[in-house]
Order: sequence, then C-alpha cells, then structure tokens
Amino acid sequence: MNTQTATEHKVQFVDRLREEASQPIEPISTKEVTKETQIIAIYGKGGIGKSFTLANLSYMMAQQGKKVLLIGCDPKSDTTSLLFGGKACPTIIETSSRLKLAGQAVSISDVCFKRDGVFAMELGGPEVGRGCGGRGIIHGFETLEKLGFHDWGFDYVLLDFLGDVVCGGFGLPIARDMCQKVIVVGSNDLQSLYVANNVCSAVEYFRKLGGNVGVAGMVINKDDGTGEAQAFAANAGIPVLAAIPANEDIRRKSASYEIIGKPDSEWGSLFADLAKNVAEAPPMRPKPQTQDELLGLFSADTVGRNVVLEPATMFDMVGKNEVIKPSLEVIYDQA
Repeated sequence: MNTQTATEHKVQFVDRLREEASQPIEPISTKEVTKETQIIAIYGKGGIGKSFTLANLSYMMAQQGKKVLLIGCDPKSDTTSLLFGGKACPTIIETSSRLKLAGQAVSISDVCFKRDGVFAMELGGPEVGRGCGGRGIIHGFETLEKLGFHDWGFDYVLLDFLGDVVCGGFGLPIARDMCQKVIVVGSNDLQSLYVANNVCSAVEYFRKLGGNVGVAGMVINKDDGTGEAQAFAANAGIPVLAAIPANEDIRRKSASYEIIGKPDSEWGSLFADLAKNVAEAPPMRPKPQTQDELLGLFSADTVGRNVVLEPATMFDMVGKNEVIKPSLEVIYDQA
C-alpha cells in the first residue's frame, strides 16, 4: 500500500468517526423497568450511611415479600455487618483464595448468608498495601458469574459501592451496564455532595459512550433540614427518594447494630416509602454540577468561597529570587 492510499484510508476513517460523533444522543429511557431482576448500585461518600440505608432497605423489601440480594462491594467489607448484628461475613475474595489453596471450588453456601429473607454477601478486598481494591471487585464479580449470578431469581440485587474512589473497578456497574439504575446517598455537606456529583458525572460520561445506566434518585441521610442536599438533587434533575433525619434514636440503634427498617417499628413507614420509591423510580439522565455550582449551595462563610488563590513564587520556595538562565535547547531553523 503506497503513501497516498494509506492517507486516503486514514481520512475516510476520520470522516466516519466524525459522522458517528455528530449523531444526536438518544435520551435515556424513563419507562418503568421491565427486567425481572432490578440490579441497583448505591454510591456515596465513605461513612455517609450507605450500609445503614441498604441494610434497612433490604430488610424492609424482604418483609414486603420480595426476594433481595445485598452485595457489599466496599473493601472494608462492612456492608452486611448491620444486617447480621455486627458479625463479619466471610468475603468472596478471602474464601475463594483459601479454597483454591486447598484445591476446592467455591459454592454458594461458602459465601452467601441469609437473615429473615435477605440474602447477603461481601466481595471483600485485598489487605492494606497488598493489591488493588478495584481489581478485587472485578475478581469478585467474575466469581459470582461462575456461580451463576445471572440465573438467580431475585427481585432486587442491591450493590453497595464506595463512591469517593475513582478506580475503574468501583465504576464497573456504570461502565459495563451491570445495573439498570444508580442511587446516590448524601447529606447536607459539601464532601458528600461532591461525591454524589462525581457519580452523576460518571453516569453522564458513560451514557455519552452508549451506556444505559441512569440515576434513580438520592437518599438524604442525617438530614438536619438545612436543604443543601435537596437543592443539589433539584439542580441535578434527580428526585429525593427519602430523607432520613439526623436523629439520636436512629444513631444509637445503628451503633448497636439494630435494624430499624421493620414494618412495626417507629421508622418502618420511612423505609417502606423508600422501598416503594426505589422500586418505581425510573433511571434518569442527571445534570452534573460544576465546582462553582456546588459551592453555590452553601454560604460563603461555610465553604470559604471568598478565598483568593495567591500564586507562589520561587522566592517562597528557596528564599531567593529565581535566576533566569539561557536555555541550552538547540533550535534548528526551519528549511
């Protein structure tokens, strides 16, 4: 192939790419989810209350007659601790490694456990400094697929993900369309809303690449009534599925590993409404906010918006003024 032919092929390829890129993006479907199993990924800042929310939500769904699987995808492996009264659940990664050394295969009974109709498991992660947490997530899902994950007849599969880690492994459900919709958990503070906004940005990014995942809505945890999370949800174009108040009774019961999402409990109606909203909420295409728009949700005194960035100088670094030396770079005159 001569140079001219190669150039023509390259131009044609570029033209095809431009033609594809110019095609309008179809809006994400907002129709009711028709797939038998709803796979929902929940993201949020570490410590914001994802595991608390999911444990009580899954318990309420099970009490309503639904078959629910809760999968912890956080390297801390603490998603199921509230559900099981503080007891640690053996992780898939740890169990599969141990059995592999013994020449045995992993079975469902080795990694999946149940309580009052809720089935739960932990993917787990590597020990500190000994591996990639995101790669552990990928390995965990590969093991689940070998166990027949796609053939399990659950009504809901809830995935608990760490939202403030940008590693690709933690974005797996969004990047590979492994779920139909995403729920973000946040509160009335900038950091949790920053994470929620990052998740919305990821959903929008992969949607532009042809993905189908949407954001079903937001759960506001530890709601003190100041309204920043409500305002963020409105600006991002996503509904608020529930607002869990900042309540001392909830805090104490959560700290003592007590499920409050029971039909006959004081907070039962709150989680019953959340279960209904989660089931019915369609996947929406979010509108990610800019950093300035996020800061605009808070008063200037709260986030330091009046601070001016002052550039540092070489004198600040070494205590003397920078000496500009002539460049040793050889510059050739153009022919």
